Amino acid sequence: MYMNLAYLNNSLVDFKDKSKPLIVGSCGTYRLYSRPKLPTYRPRGRLDFQILYVCAGAAHFHFDNIENDTVVTAGHMVIYRPKELQKYEYYGTDQTQVYWVHFTGSNVKNILRSYGIKDDMRVFYTGTSLEYERIFKRMISEMQQCKEDYQEMLVILLRHLLILVHRQVTREHVLKNEYLDNEMDLAAQYFNDNYNTDLNIEEYANSRGMSVSWFIRNFKAYTGSTPLQYIVSIRITNAQRLLETTTYTMTEIGHIVGYENPLYFSRMFHKQKGISPSGYRKRTGHPK
Repeated sequence: MYMNLAYLNNSLVDFKDKSKPLIVGSCGTYRLYSRPKLPTYRPRGRLDFQILYVCAGAAHFHFDNIENDTVVTAGHMVIYRPKELQKYEYYGTDQTQVYWVHFTGSNVKNILRSYGIKDDMRVFYTGTSLEYERIFKRMISEMQQCKEDYQEMLVILLRHLLILVHRQVTREHVLKNEYLDNEMDLAAQYFNDNYNTDLNIEEYANSRGMSVSWFIRNFKAYTGSTPLQYIVSIRITNAQRLLETTTYTMTEIGHIVGYENPLYFSRMFHKQKGISPSGYRKRTGHPK
């Protein structure tokens, strides 16, 4: 096992200090490869904040309840806030390597929010980066050597870390939104192109590697209607046009827009427009 730790004023006692907006209290790293297990258990938490960066392997965290077990893999960070239960383990079989930093201050919550770390976030993806490791190693070195203005340098380094995290979190959010927008736009276009065929929502979702519930929820968020409502709306809108401009029968129009059963077509049209297809045609003054 390898470890390298550093504490402000060489004190192992955690503390709460609001004399400045942000104060780094301690930092360090653990690399587990020979020992079978390294556990941490603080039932009452700590007085300060803590960020842990899993840069290799995996770590086991028990948030809120010691019975819970959340496996956090490399490329993720975990944040603990003051007085939160802390229970986590590193296992030699996982080849875990973790960096961590404890910090306090009068404006920590707002600082974290400004860098995209919301109050309800526990685990967030940051990717693995040698730059993260360099920052942690520099913080450890600064705290061990205690050169001039080292406390200010620690704050600068922590902010540097938070800026990189913010860029990554923002990038992931943008990529996620781009993916969602692209998928929902493709679905809407597909439904527009095939609205008059026998569409199956479940089959479409599966063909795109999405669960049905996830697809329906996100499609509605994107378009304002469920996939079925969207398809029905297209069918009835096109039926309206045919009723206004052609002399096709109700049965023929129903077939054209995707309804094989003329009674079902009439019922769906009435449900959408509050009037039957024949009544709508009469109201427009179009000849039979």
